[in-house]
Amino acid sequence: MLAADEPRLIDRLLLLSYPLHPPQRPAELRTGHFPRLQLPALFVHGTRDGFGSMDEMTAALQLIPGRTELLPVTGAGHELLSKQNRDQLPKILVEAFRSFAYDAAV
Repeated sequence: MLAADEPRLIDRLLLLSYPLHPPQRPAELRTGHFPRLQLPALFVHGTRDGFGSMDEMTAALQLIPGRTELLPVTGAGHELLSKQNRDQLPKILVEAFRSFAYDAAV
């Protein structure tokens, strides 16, 4: 929300498991500030996140006029990290954000 109100404060956003809505309450969206986001934003989201489905995330990102990218974490819930991905996920996230940030700077 701060980045939407103060766009010069930061250059890019990395959002991990952004909670679109409370679990099982999809009508209570937390996207009112999305149309004011002008800066590039990389969203990392678990494919089994109860705070928003992948389809809901994809639709919500259409509200953002700035450049966005959605990085799905297959099989992950809201916590993202699991026994199966804990060794690889941090490296994947760092590399994805570096790539995203570089592309945004070009």
